[in-house]
Amino acid sequence: MMTELTLIGIGTGNPNHLTFQGAQAIRDADLILIPRKGSDKSDLADLRLAICDRVLGDDRSAIVEFDLPKRDTDAAYLDGVDDWHDAIAVAWQAAIQASKPDTQSVALLIWGDPSLYDSSLRIAARLSPMPKLTVIPGITSLQALTAAHAIPINDIGAPFLVTTGRQLRDKGWPEGVETIAIMLDGSCAFTTLNPNDYDIWWGAYVAMPNQILAHGRLKDVADQIVQTRAAARADHGWIMDIYLLRRIV
Repeated sequence: MMTELTLIGIGTGNPNHLTFQGAQAIRDADLILIPRKGSDKSDLADLRLAICDRVLGDDRSAIVEFDLPKRDTDAAYLDGVDDWHDAIAVAWQAAIQASKPDTQSVALLIWGDPSLYDSSLRIAARLSPMPKLTVIPGITSLQALTAAHAIPINDIGAPFLVTTGRQLRDKGWPEGVETIAIMLDGSCAFTTLNPNDYDIWWGAYVAMPNQILAHGRLKDVADQIVQTRAAARADHGWIMDIYLLRRIV
């Protein structure tokens, strides 16, 4: 019976992002769950395994890989996500019971930080009985992006907004802010804006060896980003990207 679940923020895929606290949590876990997302995304599991190898050496006895359920993209978005989270919670419990039924402490390695556009905390809340939950913070893709471009995220004393590509595409530029950070954008929502009015700082695989960056006036670099993103996704089978937009005033 699992009594403790630890969600460990591991940054954006660079093993150097793992904190000392995160490394200790990996060593302390009875079981470490590694999700598999299909052969075209095997890099994601491999990176998690590489982080574990750095901490644990050659001993993989605590590591269990499992297949992550796929989201039904034909269903309404929120309904599909809700059902998907239910399925993932079941997959977590099944993986634990199939490997080490007497497991007390389980760890999951979470991209970025568990609090920012990640659903692991919501999935954990579906477990029954609910284990003690511990969260280890990690470097977010937003931090990695601004570090890669060597820029502050906000103007002096000014607010900024973190949102999704879906929100930008469906609702347009939000009122009250001049700077927004866009995550989870699979359709390049920046192309819906007037390209003369914004600067963009874009990055894919930020802080990883295959990092790609682009920056400039949106009218000058939008097409380049769209093409670069498509080519990178085709090459790797997956892409994680993020960008910052600032209105020109």
